[in-house]
Amino acid sequence: MAEATQKVSIVTPERVIYGDEARFVHVRGTDGDLGFLPGHTPLISSLRPGLLRIQKEGQWSTFVVAGGFVEVRDSRVVVLANAAERPEEIDLARAEKAKERAEKRLAAKDPEIDVVRAKAALARAVARIEAAGQIKR
Repeated sequence: MAEATQKVSIVTPERVIYGDEARFVHVRGTDGDLGFLPGHTPLISSLRPGLLRIQKEGQWSTFVVAGGFVEVRDSRVVVLANAAERPEEIDLARAEKAKERAEKRLAAKDPEIDVVRAKAALARAVARIEAAGQIKR
């Protein structure tokens, strides 16, 4: 007997990065991690920058989203992301430089620095590095 699935879409202003059936979706909501199986209760949540994982037929796919929203209803999961990419699309050197820049901005404690923006940039960079499988510990 086939496992129940749900329609999953990841959409950015530039493209549809994923559109297929899947068994399970894991996202990082602003209030904590969320997981969705088919038939999940309807929900709308904002997303924080981080990894999004999809399970289909026992295989996992990973994406990086730079914030956005998720809507779940009628066995459909729609992610509207500011930006999203697959791990193989990530320029690791660029992500590491972005992480260093964000850390320097936050460490400077300059009143001219937009702290919220710097923290978001840091979270995006860390997620990109993590997705590329190269996070430094």
